[in-house]
Amino acid sequence: MKKIAKFEKVSLKQFKKDFLDSFSSYSENEVEKIYEDLLIPKRATKGSAGYDFYSPIDFSLAPGETIKIPTGIRVRINDGWVLALYPRSGLGFKFRLQLNNTVGIIDSDYYNSDNEGHMFVKLTNDSNENKTVELKAGQGMVQGIFFEFGITEDDDANEERNGGFGSTTK
Repeated sequence: MKKIAKFEKVSLKQFKKDFLDSFSSYSENEVEKIYEDLLIPKRATKGSAGYDFYSPIDFSLAPGETIKIPTGIRVRINDGWVLALYPRSGLGFKFRLQLNNTVGIIDSDYYNSDNEGHMFVKLTNDSNENKTVELKAGQGMVQGIFFEFGITEDDDANEERNGGFGSTTK
């Protein structure tokens, strides 16, 4: 297997800023504890393609509800590779848990963005069976799979990323 990436935590300062933007009811001490307990994504088995991302907090999502979760994680990826984020298959199957952007695409240059490459997941419980999703801190919520990609022969992209979400189309 080719090793092409490395997961890391964002800085505590960045995590606090982003976490409190999503969850303003937490104290700074609580956020620091959540940060200390963040788990780096990993594969569950040697045959797994996906790296499990773990929820930093306990949460419940009733049908139709949405939550934006700062993961506290960034990833350094070699050029020519991308990380794609998907809901964990069991959560999608049991609850129709979905990423709001269907698939999260993390480009190699996102690592250097203004938000330190902090990855977020925005999840919606799209259950049509009236099922509530309940996850505890430390449970897997999404999975990331690395893919190699190519470019066209006449590609001339030379711009550099200077921001986070959607910054390449500003």
